[in-house]
Amino acid sequence: MHIDAHFHIWQLSRGDYAWLTPALTPIYRNVTVADWQQEAAAHQVHGGVLVQAAPTEAETRFILEQANAHTAVLGVVGWVDMLAPDAPKRIADLAKQPKLKGLRPMLQDLADVRWILQDPLAPAIQAMVQHCLVFDALIEPVHIPHILTLARRYPALRIVIDHAAKPDIANNAWQPWAEGIAQLAQHLNVVCKLSGLLTQAGPAPVSGATQPWAAHVLQCFGWDRVLWGSDWPVLELAASYSAWCGETRQFLAGCSAHEQQAILGDNAQRIYQL
Repeated sequence: MHIDAHFHIWQLSRGDYAWLTPALTPIYRNVTVADWQQEAAAHQVHGGVLVQAAPTEAETRFILEQANAHTAVLGVVGWVDMLAPDAPKRIADLAKQPKLKGLRPMLQDLADVRWILQDPLAPAIQAMVQHCLVFDALIEPVHIPHILTLARRYPALRIVIDHAAKPDIANNAWQPWAEGIAQLAQHLNVVCKLSGLLTQAGPAPVSGATQPWAAHVLQCFGWDRVLWGSDWPVLELAASYSAWCGETRQFLAGCSAHEQQAILGDNAQRIYQL
């Protein structure tokens, strides 16, 4: 099965998507699981991982409800207040939902780039390990040194780097991103999503714009530690689902059929325990 390891939905009337403003015209609309299915199925993608888009537990419960109503949603990456005194209990309660597979603090939106290394977060992170939940790292290159520390500190924590750590492709900022990716790949509890790269390439990326960046991720992590995702509908800020699938075909052209299947589905099944 081909799996989209990273897509979103939202309902604007919920009011908890502070980042989603009318200025983001192409994606400022209600988005449902059925909308994603229509995009994905056209490219033989029939399962997906639904990822939180708001830093509230209410939104996590909302997307879990949606996941439970759609068999195509194989798993959910949610959000919890990891600094709450009862964070381990909150995590344990959410983990009772079979489709909850991971948690994601929205690190890119926090002023403190070292936020994840605070000592008070330790009980929450240990609870994630206890309940076999993946840590999705929504980061930019500036966060990489601190995720390296996190990976060393918690070797049993499975860490998924979202959007390949969001390299600044539009400005061709190869370093320090490239070295950071190579360092992350040295830690076997870290894997990387090939998602979001077209968005990082600017509002109207040319065909092939992401190829050197995707190739570097594949070279560093290898075919067995890379997941494919669309980041749809955020993807539509730059291009269509179809365009991203076309880019994918280009950077996977040198992989064997077995390696392609791993990247396009099997790795997500293994890492998220779908």
